[in-house]
Amino acid sequence: MSSIFIFPGQGSQFVGMGKDLYDNYPIARAVFDEVDDALNQKLSRVIFNGSMDELTMTANVQPAIMTVSIAILRAANPELTPFVAGHSLGEYTALCAADALSLSDAARLLRLRGDSMQRAVPAGQGAMAVILGLNFEVLIDICRDAESEIGGVCDIANDNAPGQIVISGSKATILHAMEKAKNAGAKRAMLLPLSVPPHSRLMEPVAIEMHKALENIELKTPRVPMISNKTCAPMTDPMEIKDALVYQITHGVRWRETILALPALGITETIEVGPGNILTGMTQRIVPELTANKLEV
Repeated sequence: MSSIFIFPGQGSQFVGMGKDLYDNYPIARAVFDEVDDALNQKLSRVIFNGSMDELTMTANVQPAIMTVSIAILRAANPELTPFVAGHSLGEYTALCAADALSLSDAARLLRLRGDSMQRAVPAGQGAMAVILGLNFEVLIDICRDAESEIGGVCDIANDNAPGQIVISGSKATILHAMEKAKNAGAKRAMLLPLSVPPHSRLMEPVAIEMHKALENIELKTPRVPMISNKTCAPMTDPMEIKDALVYQITHGVRWRETILALPALGITETIEVGPGNILTGMTQRIVPELTANKLEV
């Protein structure tokens, strides 16, 4: 059986995640301490004892999920799988797991990514929504029609699984697209509790800022290839990886296609490493023949 570690993105967080690891595994405690030092902030306090509102602030939740994921990985100490992949911010975790990116650099980059996203679009002007029960091609047309009818931006942010797609962009345009999706037969169209519209063209200022930041970061060749959100294919070249990390800020996460590509690479099992089990559920929906597991400590 050939496996792949997969690392989650935003949405898998909960207050108190990783506290048992911090208390019981010195190697995990060192992960939290290193991130606290890198950010010059007690992010661990926010993760363990903060309010959900504080934790879910974009600038906190992105490094927080990465930190907990790496703490789980180091506490469990399994052999590295032949490939790694991550959903959105999970790519930074995957690169850290594959020794391409240092833990401190990953934390600082994700803090910058979150801060920059928060600054890019004024509060209340952006939105994300999950659409259930429509296929990708139908929703692409709905997004284009919504833009042409009322202006603004409406992009596919996450192609997560069959019939589960997230759209992102200008709030008025997203709301219009939600109504069009319902009229087209969507089972559900629901706003997500985020004012930041990641993976949309509104994030262009973030892409510019992250490009500059990544130029000054040492990114090594990963010990194993990362299956990229951009190409859904293995990637090892550091410059290509940096370009892909910038690209994903303004483009959708092709997670469904990523999981569909795994059997051809000889992968028979996904192992989710991080808080929650969102990706495990998606894997089972996308390719039921794959064994979908969680890494437990």
